Amino acid sequence: MVLLRVFQTIVGCTLALASTGSRVDAQGVAGFSDYMAQLSARARQEGVSEQTINAVVPGLSLNERVVDLDRGQPGAKPDAPPPRFSNYRARHVDRVRVARGKVKYAALRGFLGKVERETGVPESIMVSIWGNETSYGAVRGSFDLAEALATLAYDGRRRELFAAEFIATLKLIDKGVPREQLKGSWAGATGHPQFLPSVYLRLGRDGDGDGKADIWNSEADALASIANYFANAGWRPDTPWGVSAAIPETLDWTEIAPRVTSPRCPKVFQRHSQWKPVSEWRSLGVVPVGGKKLRENEMTTLFQPDGPGTSAWLLTGNYRVILDYNCSNFYGLSVGLLADEVEQP
Repeated sequence: MVLLRVFQTIVGCTLALASTGSRVDAQGVAGFSDYMAQLSARARQEGVSEQTINAVVPGLSLNERVVDLDRGQPGAKPDAPPPRFSNYRARHVDRVRVARGKVKYAALRGFLGKVERETGVPESIMVSIWGNETSYGAVRGSFDLAEALATLAYDGRRRELFAAEFIATLKLIDKGVPREQLKGSWAGATGHPQFLPSVYLRLGRDGDGDGKADIWNSEADALASIANYFANAGWRPDTPWGVSAAIPETLDWTEIAPRVTSPRCPKVFQRHSQWKPVSEWRSLGVVPVGGKKLRENEMTTLFQPDGPGTSAWLLTGNYRVILDYNCSNFYGLSVGLLADEVEQP
């Protein structure tokens, strides 16, 4: 994560067909208007000013494209098989992204080092999150945040999440963030680090010393905010996110399968093994490889996303912190691998 534009014109205005062929009818538009009245009342109760509500809500529309994008997500199709990580890695830890990351990393070392000393979060992890989220600020999304979040809340698949984020967006405007600046992904993420509005309110940080946490226009603020997020989520200094692992063909995966179900992102975590110290993995023939070193008593979990005969990793608790940002194994691995690449000379 990590990491979402009330009526369109008026009666008789038909919304265009989206890529799925669905159509928002007049009843849907009217329902959206009624729902926004309810959401406005809730916003007032939570302290949002009448001025902000009146400036934002009447101009919102039900955005069919946002609904289609949300319903097309893998999580919305529970029976869909997972794609291969090797393909995802080729797109997200690619030559161009690595090269640009190295340039940013080298140019910002002085600032990044200061933030790492303050938070314990590695410089390369900050840069990698930035690269994975917005390609170092180049691709930040153009959806109107308030409209996207209002649409997702009304659609109802994750109503409470998006209703709360819509109200957080109004609070951002109350705090002085310009409405026209609040652009982002269809799912409501915004700025260089693609924070949800509530995350910005909680963890946005001033990195350049001007008294504002401007994650839209200040690279320093964006990177400092990413580090603040990771520190708050429990990143442990001086511990790698994980290392590559060599696995013997005789390894019995049934013996190391997880015995408990995670209450959070169960489909993500069920693909990991049980937790074992590195020393115990060695006794099973699983050997850490590469430049990063793990302590022998470090608790790690084994993950081989593409199955037997493919790349595998031993993952530490810090990998779970990356998943707190965006609970996707492919995302987590890509962040770690891009971080390793950008810090190489």
